[in-house]
Amino acid sequence: MKSLPIVALVGQTNAGKSSLLNRLAHKNIAIVAREEGTTRDSVTAIIDNSFILVDTAGLKDPDDSFEESIQDQIMDAINSADLILLTLDSSLYPSEKDKRIAKMALKSKKPVYLVLNKSDLGASLSIEEFRSLGIKPSETYKVSATTGQGISSLKASLCSTLCSDNHSLDMDETAVKAKESITIALIGRPNVGKSSLFNSLAKKQQAIVSSRQGTTRDINRVEVKFKGRSLTILDTAGLRKPGKREVGIEKFSAIRTLSAIEESDICALLVDATEYHSKLDQSLAGQIIEAGKGIIVVLTKTDLVNNTDKILDELEYDFNFIPFAPVLLTSSETGSNVTKLFDLALEIDEARHAELKTSDLNKVLNQAILEHAPAGLNNTRPKPKYIVQTDTCPPWFVVHGHGLSTLHWSWKRFLENKLREAYPFIGTPIMFSYRDDKSE
Repeated sequence: MKSLPIVALVGQTNAGKSSLLNRLAHKNIAIVAREEGTTRDSVTAIIDNSFILVDTAGLKDPDDSFEESIQDQIMDAINSADLILLTLDSSLYPSEKDKRIAKMALKSKKPVYLVLNKSDLGASLSIEEFRSLGIKPSETYKVSATTGQGISSLKASLCSTLCSDNHSLDMDETAVKAKESITIALIGRPNVGKSSLFNSLAKKQQAIVSSRQGTTRDINRVEVKFKGRSLTILDTAGLRKPGKREVGIEKFSAIRTLSAIEESDICALLVDATEYHSKLDQSLAGQIIEAGKGIIVVLTKTDLVNNTDKILDELEYDFNFIPFAPVLLTSSETGSNVTKLFDLALEIDEARHAELKTSDLNKVLNQAILEHAPAGLNNTRPKPKYIVQTDTCPPWFVVHGHGLSTLHWSWKRFLENKLREAYPFIGTPIMFSYRDDKSE
């Protein structure tokens, strides 16, 4: 799976970037107001599972350090994005600031689209009036974020450009490579030892190892061979709580990390044995499971603590929602258990691709019904009839029957536990759907 490309919205204040993001995302994600400079930080949205759209603060004169940091953020957007949307108010002639932004965007050598917003207004200027910006008319789009005019054409062009860049390999070649390779993303808070583990796994210094937080700003990757399999290791920037992330490049590093989760098959969630904080680690684990990825909880820096049993007890309690996730105790300094990550990755990959026979699945279902009769809400009696597997990576199971819409969540969890007793699915989330069949 390819990582999602990033599209950055840049431009002056009050050009309608936030409204444009909301229109493309079909949601009110960004704050929209008439006051200039409403967007003081980056707002993101995943558009049609095709790309990540980032709305940045509008360009203003950096008259103080705060405004200067916002301008730095725009430059970071240009440097980090795969495609840039320069958004202007189509009712205003391009200014020197607009020309400066266009020059910065074009200098990046990234694809640049000119989006002339508010084109529904009577004062909207013709495309010819914006030729001085140096952007081709064929890459200029007149839209209205308010009415939706021109939005479908813009979105189609974005998807066409990004998809062609994202799928340069022949589809057959991509499919073969996907079967042979496993992508593992190292995920965690800053300074938990991701780069050190990355280097230990790669057997060479490809990432900068530093005790200073935030050293890794983008995704480093290396491909290694293990037991005849190709493994791609992704080293990502550390994720802090959203409120503690700095404006600028750290925001885009966080976006790249979330994109790496989508790209990966398995995520190694690194937890610092010397500085354990459960809430953010739990949140990251939830994001990994929600994305349907395999998961390994990696306890790092174990050589620096005397009693790992206490930490393991805390991990078991805090991560009780993913009891299927293996816990690996490591030390990049001593090399302890580092390569066991590869063995676990192979096991999890096998579990993610497992395809179970329908007859075996129904033995588990019937045994679950015998041991604990299904209960429903409001004293109803749902009747599960049979179960089939419909997908892998992650494994997905559909239970058919009558009245299953009222089936109590506790029985659904009971069924999952019974299935995991028979087939462990190590490090692998499994998904269930419940379908009410029409009465015969």
